[in-house]
Amino acid sequence: MSEPGPHIHVERKVLEAGPEVRNLISSMLGRTTDAPSVVTTGCGRQVPFAMTSPRPESVTCLACREHAHREYVRFAEQFERLGRGPMPGGAVSAEQIAAAVERLRDLAKRFAG
Repeated sequence: MSEPGPHIHVERKVLEAGPEVRNLISSMLGRTTDAPSVVTTGCGRQVPFAMTSPRPESVTCLACREHAHREYVRFAEQFERLGRGPMPGGAVSAEQIAAAVERLRDLAKRFAG
């Protein structure tokens, strides 16, 4: 693990970061998952989990902010393409996909600062 430094980072896998994903996994499996003690960040460093945040306003590492911005834009574009195709019998409505795209674009914008 490299020296953490004073910055707050974002996890490399931004969509898998944060308590929402752990809570979803816990509800699906009926077991709780622990947060990792060390994570790889968007800037490529390994830092203690406590030195990361999924909230754009808390992330102070510029390289991590840029990484998160790119990732959220990429995911928004993927969701948007998914929403254009036919979804007969799909479990997710077009409105839900549009809301997800809007949320992802908002996060990308907030990380861009």
